[in-house]
Amino acid sequence: MNSKVILFLMLIWLYLIVERSKFFLHMMQLQEYNEEEYRKWLQKSSKAYTKRLNKNSIYILIMTILFIVGTILFNKHEWMRLFIWVLYNILWIFCMVLTLNPKDEKAKKPLVFTNRAKRLYATNLILNIVIISVVYIVYIKITKDRLFYFPIMLFTSTLFYYFQSETIYLSNIIIKPVENNINMYYFQQAQEKIKSMENLHVIGITGSFGKTSTKFITGTILKEKYKVLNTPESYNTPMGLSKVINNQLNEKHQVFIAEMGARYIGDIRELAELTKPKIGVITSIGPTHLETFKNLDNIMKTKYELIEELPTDGVAIFNYDDENIKKLADKTFKEKILYGIDEAEELDIYAKDVEVSEMGSTFTIVDKKGNSIRCTTKLLGKHNIYNILAGVCVAIAMGLNFQEIKKGIEKIQPIPHRLNIINPGTGVIIIDDAFNSNPIGAKAALDVISQFKEGRKIIVTPGMIELGAMEVEANRELGVNIGKVCDFVILIGENRTIPIYEGLMKTGYNKDNIFVVKDLEQATNIIQRIARPKDVILFENDLPDTYNE
Repeated sequence: MNSKVILFLMLIWLYLIVERSKFFLHMMQLQEYNEEEYRKWLQKSSKAYTKRLNKNSIYILIMTILFIVGTILFNKHEWMRLFIWVLYNILWIFCMVLTLNPKDEKAKKPLVFTNRAKRLYATNLILNIVIISVVYIVYIKITKDRLFYFPIMLFTSTLFYYFQSETIYLSNIIIKPVENNINMYYFQQAQEKIKSMENLHVIGITGSFGKTSTKFITGTILKEKYKVLNTPESYNTPMGLSKVINNQLNEKHQVFIAEMGARYIGDIRELAELTKPKIGVITSIGPTHLETFKNLDNIMKTKYELIEELPTDGVAIFNYDDENIKKLADKTFKEKILYGIDEAEELDIYAKDVEVSEMGSTFTIVDKKGNSIRCTTKLLGKHNIYNILAGVCVAIAMGLNFQEIKKGIEKIQPIPHRLNIINPGTGVIIIDDAFNSNPIGAKAALDVISQFKEGRKIIVTPGMIELGAMEVEANRELGVNIGKVCDFVILIGENRTIPIYEGLMKTGYNKDNIFVVKDLEQATNIIQRIARPKDVILFENDLPDTYNE
């Protein structure tokens, strides 16, 4: 009977461990299994030790102390001791269950049980079982009445439950050598596959922002002439690209477009060594991921790794209107194509007579020889014209003519969460620009909603992150820009949006039209209260699950 009760209680603990560890596994996955980034998140995050967990853990500590005291006081009253023991176990189960995350909490990017996630999950479970088994062996050696004093064991188990953030961290370190070997195997397999496809044209696209949009735009245009495979969504890491190459790329494909992301110096070089691009595009350079890059020079150096890795007969494509990219382009001696809008005489491909409206854009594409064609796109904003020009440059390098390019541009569809219009059928227009924001992208979004002539402008934003030392000032400037365009402002997060509020105050903004809320649910309630037909609501930036005030 004793062993059955102990087994029952430990099975409950094991279930709780399994559920609790999913949260930290998710956070580790969002940090791309990087221990340093996970540790940074852990130090900043209030989610790591929720109020619910803290409160109930304190209750369990108090209960354990009371249990010990009660056992001593009623040492000669067996029925009283039994009552205290039963009460403790019931309350322990109740308190522990309350610490679990509610099932209805939906993540913006949910946990995906990939093979790597499963291996880490299993390693963490084994580590917990090993640790608790060692503790239990010590426990049975120092006490004779194992069942009665088991609440002390339960309290010890609660501590391990509490520190699942640390066991996941330790498990990731333990299994890292195995993961490195597995990653290297798939990386080399993908690398060999690319090498074996001699007729495949690989295009690498990188930039601080705009690379995902440019990838899809380029793919759409090239499909007028070629069989194209682009990496899905934001697949832009070595393992993401390796997975696409190994599982999806085949002999039917003539073009492979690889988006290349980076957080550290050397990341782009690694991706270029994997894919061996013949055409490289740099869309933009700006203050993104400054927490890891530290400064703009490191970002420029990293993005330029793509150009350095191009073969001698490769083609480098640059957004020449970007001052930082212009410096890189000017020092490049490989074949290059320069695009932009502002300085037509220096550009190989440029757009003129640009007309931007709430329905999209119309513009004329011109090459250096004077050839031109008038094009229309559903994409919103002037910045998307730059992304289209990048795709046009790739298309010209790949031998498409202007008529084919025009047809491709007309087929381009808005990219989810990147300034696409949603019509919910209420008369209110919603513009979804929820993908991670940056200073230039945020300004472009405000330019877009300023084009709408009817209705009031409402913005919902938590501000911008991962801008390092520039973050506060960038958000303050965002507040100034919002104040010039928007009629109502809904700020998500009381602390992180303070610089935006300060920027709004610089413009003399009406405080009554600013709403500071804790989460998107509260923001939605305010929208339902203030919005009316023909109003335009901009959702600017959607913070990741790993971010907390």
